[in-house]
Amino acid sequence: MLNVPPSAFPAPGSQQRAAAGARSKVPLKPGRSLMDWIRLTKSGKDLTGLKGRLIEVTEDELSKHNKREDCWICIRGFVYNVTPYMEYHPGGEDELMKAAGTDGTDLFDQVHRWVNYESMLKECLVGRMAVKPVAPPKEISSAVSEDKKQLNGVLPEKKVLASSAKDLSPSYDWFQTDSLITIVIYTKQKDMNADLVIVDCQDKQLRGEIIMDDYSYLIEVDLDHAVSEDVAVNIAEKVGKVEIILNKKDKVHWKMLGQPCEGHNTFIKRTDRGLFYRKCKLISKTEVTHDTKLFCLMLPKGTHLRVPTGQHVYLKHIIAGTEVVKPYTPVLPFLPLDFQEPPCHDGVHIYLMIKIYSHGLFTQALDHLHIGDYISVSNPEGNFKKSQVQTSEDLLLLAGGTGFTPMVKLLNFALSEVSCLRTVKLIFFNKTEHDILWRNQLEQLALKDERFEVQFVLSQPSKDWVGKQGKISLSLLSEFVKRARRDSKVLICICGPVPFTEQGVQYLKDLGYSQEEIHAFTA
Repeated sequence: MLNVPPSAFPAPGSQQRAAAGARSKVPLKPGRSLMDWIRLTKSGKDLTGLKGRLIEVTEDELSKHNKREDCWICIRGFVYNVTPYMEYHPGGEDELMKAAGTDGTDLFDQVHRWVNYESMLKECLVGRMAVKPVAPPKEISSAVSEDKKQLNGVLPEKKVLASSAKDLSPSYDWFQTDSLITIVIYTKQKDMNADLVIVDCQDKQLRGEIIMDDYSYLIEVDLDHAVSEDVAVNIAEKVGKVEIILNKKDKVHWKMLGQPCEGHNTFIKRTDRGLFYRKCKLISKTEVTHDTKLFCLMLPKGTHLRVPTGQHVYLKHIIAGTEVVKPYTPVLPFLPLDFQEPPCHDGVHIYLMIKIYSHGLFTQALDHLHIGDYISVSNPEGNFKKSQVQTSEDLLLLAGGTGFTPMVKLLNFALSEVSCLRTVKLIFFNKTEHDILWRNQLEQLALKDERFEVQFVLSQPSKDWVGKQGKISLSLLSEFVKRARRDSKVLICICGPVPFTEQGVQYLKDLGYSQEEIHAFTA
């Protein structure tokens, strides 16, 4: 996942490219940055053309506004005049035009459902649709009678999106002792692990989410009594049983678990589930290179969250009154050199390696955070599967700049837990020697483990540089990326700035590698 700033309001319709590991991003004209857009929205200028009025928009009326100089888009039943935003959109005008005069909700959700368009486009709000065109949530939600809102047992399960998934729908129950409350979730999955369970328990609010491939099961309750901040999660992997154990603050007998929240006891597609954020405290900032720092964030007590290998989180921060969100891939605090045992997770800290851009609105805001300040961190997201590595014989990693971040945990996982791997090779592209992240650690790792090899490539080397130089190219990759055997099982992971990733994926295909052998980390 890149530390290259992605679009602040990503365009609908680019999922196909993202899935293939490519995105388009166009150069913006001077004076058209995110900060310039925020300033414009605060200027008091009429951005809707309606002089402050909100109107009810029919489908017929919406369809008339489908031109670059007059472009309206509907998202979740609300209509926005995005005409003034055209020149500020990092994806370019063509991307926004794909949803011009239509309901762009589904297209928008496919790309970046995490963006707070309500905040980014609030001054462009035209009004509501007269007939809400957005399909209802893809679950059949029957009305819950008042007497059943008290959870003194198991509520009837809500139906799920696909009939084929109904048999897989989890269920739950709860038990108590004098001092403990135990919520048991029967996932009906045989391969559950701690990475798939996310629990947040603060101020009597319990939220437990179980991730099962493309689905999400949610327990969300306003607890009947107070509990302590100590939350334990036990998992019986073979039977797929998850236990969330809470400590009662007072040794009283609970007559019920509590009041259900809106999404409670639902099993739906992950893309239909809104992202959940919690506030994490900044513990430390450590310089890695001249422009990159390692941020250490501490999860709140009562939170159980582990970010799986190859997945990212979103940081959310209010800048000039506007909510801005960016993706980052957690790393390890350092590269372990001893692989006798799998690394232990402390379950408390999240480490982020972030490049501070001199004109980067978001990274400058992060850099100005003080130790002890808080920032909102989302649940993990991403489609990388560890099984992709576990079924490979050779792992090749192509990283450009801070595209190195997803490779950190991937390297550690591959070398410590995947015995079938014969070779792990990292080709690390940077401008200068000063830009190389964790160079000493990588060189030590190569000396320590004979399976691992690292190759540094510089595009602006000094006169003293004796290593490889240049940018990512077909000839350079043809030299480095070679199959050991014709039938060898290879996985190639690539991450870096958008042009680097786009070009790299194309070069790999030109060299005969299939889409199944390539995984591009994109935001």
